[in-house]
Amino acid sequence: MKKMESEAVDSAWRILQGVRPALPRRENLAAELATADAAQARGYYLPDEDERLREVYRQYLGARSTLWQMVRNLQPHLKGEDLRVFGLAFCAASMLMRSASFVIDLAKERPVVWAKLDEAEPRFGLPRKTFTKIYRSLSSPNWMWQYRQAEKYYETHRASIHHALAESGYEELIPWLEEEEPYFDTRKRSLWAAVINYRLYSFNRRTSSGYTKVMFHLFRLSGSAIAEMKQPFVKPPGSGKRVTDGVREEVQGLLKPGDVFVTRHDDALSNLFLPGFWPHAALYIGRPDERRDLGVPDKGDDFITVLEAKKDGVKLRRLRETLAVDAFVVLRPQVSRDELKEALTRALSHEGKLYDFIFDFRKSERLACSEVVYRSFHGIGPWQLELTKRSGHHALSAEDLMQQGLEKGLFEVVLIFGVNNSPLKTGAEAARILRKTLRD
Repeated sequence: MKKMESEAVDSAWRILQGVRPALPRRENLAAELATADAAQARGYYLPDEDERLREVYRQYLGARSTLWQMVRNLQPHLKGEDLRVFGLAFCAASMLMRSASFVIDLAKERPVVWAKLDEAEPRFGLPRKTFTKIYRSLSSPNWMWQYRQAEKYYETHRASIHHALAESGYEELIPWLEEEEPYFDTRKRSLWAAVINYRLYSFNRRTSSGYTKVMFHLFRLSGSAIAEMKQPFVKPPGSGKRVTDGVREEVQGLLKPGDVFVTRHDDALSNLFLPGFWPHAALYIGRPDERRDLGVPDKGDDFITVLEAKKDGVKLRRLRETLAVDAFVVLRPQVSRDELKEALTRALSHEGKLYDFIFDFRKSERLACSEVVYRSFHGIGPWQLELTKRSGHHALSAEDLMQQGLEKGLFEVVLIFGVNNSPLKTGAEAARILRKTLRD
């Protein structure tokens, strides 16, 4: 139990490290503020301005949903009043409050910007009025009051929280918390401005200074925030993933080292912020005996067969974790044995890096999911891939990777499962089903 708790806390810490650079900061929005003023004066956004704003907003929404989910994942570890858990959850909530205020400042006095952010965006699965919902939730007196209780708990137990974080190796989090402290007074003033003519007597009769009550507020807030961004009616409530143990066992016998998984969760929050039907990629590195046969570094065990970048970073994972999805396709890179050895050796050199929430493939210190595949194979044999520039960053989505690989003959389609509830298909039939998803 202690090991599971330690892994959950460490995972949350890695997620926070990865997300922080992707959250909007006032200095990073200077160009968007200038564009917003020009668009407001003009009465509309130009196409290139529209694309930049949507990319900034998409990145913010992705970081927002990731942090709220991180807070929710800490919920089972409330017992024991672990101050590390509070420090992580509170820092995430504070960062979200601050970054949301920057986005709100961009739009609240500029109706043209507000209307633009409220537009539906089919490419990312975003319905109308997402910005209005976020603004209302974060400016509600109820929400702000509950957050204020967490601020009070932090202020009262500040020294103990910092000590617990330093003792556990999370000392880098301390200056991040201190960076949030100047905003506390601003939020207090915002609270009292928001509660004019609002009935607060029920809150005034409660005391929320205790750890469990404060954490309950944070988790309740994260739950409601996640609920706003879920994709309703995609799957029945409580439905499991379509990929079963039986499917995974069948697939296992068909895989070879170097195979690329491209996967999909029907109702994943991440689908809202990534283009295309297929949002995620992972690399099958094979069993230890297969890697030894290739002369590739031997890491992990018989169950650790996938290298995958997720929110908690680039890690070696079990196939069961990677294929806990609703649909997937397996693509086989067309390379020689020596080229495959080079690619897998490259891939394993990236293990342990943080996740790249900004999706800037020009830098290798943090990697997104498709970037693991890109950096493993690009430049080997016939492999040449073109990055797409979005909002000033060069990247390659999982679907872009798939499209380019198929068009250039770099991939062979091995199998596919789960598209429109289809069973496992291989070869030409799998390729036909895959092409239809890419056309749609």
